[in-house]
Amino acid sequence: MADKFDVIVIGAGPGGYVAAIRAAQMGLKTACVEKWVNKEGKTVHGGTCLNVGCIPSKALLETSHKFVEARDHFAEIGIDLEAPKANVAKMLEFKNSVIAKNVGGISALFKANGVTALDGTGRVVGSKQVEVTGHDGEKSTFEADNIVIAAGSVPVEIPPTPLHEDIVVTSTGALEFTEVPKRLGVIGAGVIGLELGSVWSRLGAETVVLEAMDTFLPMVDTAIAKETQKLLKKQGLDIKLGARVTGSEIKGNEVTVKYSDKDGEQELTFDKLIVCVGRRPYTKGVVDESVGVGLDERGFIHVDDQCRTSVPGIYAIGDCVRGPMLAHKASEEGVMVADIIAGHKAEMNYDAIPSVIYTSPEVAWVGMNEQEAKAKGIEVKTGSFPFSANGRALANNAPEGMAKIIADAETDRILGVHIVSQHAGELIAQGVIAMEFGSSAEDLALTCYAHPSTSEAIHEAALAVDGHAIHMANRKKRK
Repeated sequence: MADKFDVIVIGAGPGGYVAAIRAAQMGLKTACVEKWVNKEGKTVHGGTCLNVGCIPSKALLETSHKFVEARDHFAEIGIDLEAPKANVAKMLEFKNSVIAKNVGGISALFKANGVTALDGTGRVVGSKQVEVTGHDGEKSTFEADNIVIAAGSVPVEIPPTPLHEDIVVTSTGALEFTEVPKRLGVIGAGVIGLELGSVWSRLGAETVVLEAMDTFLPMVDTAIAKETQKLLKKQGLDIKLGARVTGSEIKGNEVTVKYSDKDGEQELTFDKLIVCVGRRPYTKGVVDESVGVGLDERGFIHVDDQCRTSVPGIYAIGDCVRGPMLAHKASEEGVMVADIIAGHKAEMNYDAIPSVIYTSPEVAWVGMNEQEAKAKGIEVKTGSFPFSANGRALANNAPEGMAKIIADAETDRILGVHIVSQHAGELIAQGVIAMEFGSSAEDLALTCYAHPSTSEAIHEAALAVDGHAIHMANRKKRK
């Protein structure tokens, strides 16, 4: 038997590495197991998010956005320059440098906080035992009073479009295209599909997004979703709703996709196809069946509100368990679990987890949308404000979008905040904080906001809840 630890975390993604660092900060002897190996054969931390997800996609989204700004909009604000050219190789180089800095930072944090990094594949083989299979195949068994499973998730593959070299790829492959495809297909109009479709569309790809559902972004407030769809269509994304993919065929260096919609059977041919139909928990084989940790039919580990499994001392967090598959959700669960193990009282507010789509403009939301609230029988009042009436947004040459606040009609408590705008991912933090403290729309309305700032749109939306917005015509009369 090898070393004994107070805590062993399986997985060094945003949930796992945060849980490990927090546990070590609490004075617990902690180890973190990670199997991810980079192209050089070296173990790297950060999981999907830092290596092939959140961080690299944002690097490409930002560079492609700046390319469009320079190409299409600089002249509007008085900056004249020759037509810019997209250097994809340089963009990928920048993306890879960002990845390296982030994953290197986690390794440094492990050392600084005294977390033992175990390289290899972790597997729970007992209520207090973790088996680690090294990259060389050698197995070691470690004992731990507490185990945290943070193994993450992987992209879902679908039978009609089997992956094929660099022609039919998941989100991972879409981050590695060495040149801009002339014709790009994306299956799935969710967060990942819209972001990756946007990247290559901005750089010149004729992009078609095939979405099986008839509704665009159903998790977002209807008004915000409609505005977002309109703006993305204007940018060149061809989003086909109600398009159910039924098959595909590879011919040479292109793929023909068959799908059905309200008009019958259709087909389109692409140079590249990205499959973005969701992710599934990576839990198969992570826990030996004899341990008794319960899984549902989709592979998610059963946990309570504080991420405890059915086996005392074993916890599971992040994409392995219920709730949205978001890096920040996983991180906060990691902090909560580490604090609980250390003997502190801790909980997490699952009603105040923000979501962001990093298109341009960005889409961000927290809490309920109007349709959800009404479906639950809650009488609501809402306030909206367009960024076209916001001074800073106009000065930024970014007047697109709107902010909307949903409040309980009886109590005025904020139930949800939805935004589509430049930097919506930053602005949404105001809504998260407001909901975390149980604020009312009036609380935001009475807050003094800096001028000029795009945050003032949130202020005006809060004022608009009771018809008191200053910078737009009010339909409601002051009471």
